[in-house]
Amino acid sequence: MDNLSLCLKDVKEAGAYRLNCRLDELYAAVAGAGYVLFEIDLAEIEGKETFIAAIAQVVHAPDWFGSNWDALADTLSDFSWQPAFGYVLLLRNDNGTLGMTAEDHNIVMEIFVETIAFWKSQDKPFWVFFC
Repeated sequence: MDNLSLCLKDVKEAGAYRLNCRLDELYAAVAGAGYVLFEIDLAEIEGKETFIAAIAQVVHAPDWFGSNWDALADTLSDFSWQPAFGYVLLLRNDNGTLGMTAEDHNIVMEIFVETIAFWKSQDKPFWVFFC
């Protein structure tokens, strides 16, 4: 767990990855690093709307959240209501599409890449794990 906590703190390595450890190890490492974990079960996701709504719910999106791609990108880059040393987004039961069309999946992946880059510029890690 200590190794994983140290790895999570490495801003340069933050990114989107397939999870290669047990969930309990990830939970402990996230807590040990002082990060906030946002966990979403993708089993019930059936398209863009339910995906965006699931993320909005788990991150406790503010009232201004607009339920569209731009609002999702803005929200993932502004956790002023959820301050932490870093953030981990865990997407469980991923079938490779996140429950969306190929086009929407590509948009989400681009948002993740931009979000990770933004937080790196703030010297904070933002991790996305798929399992």
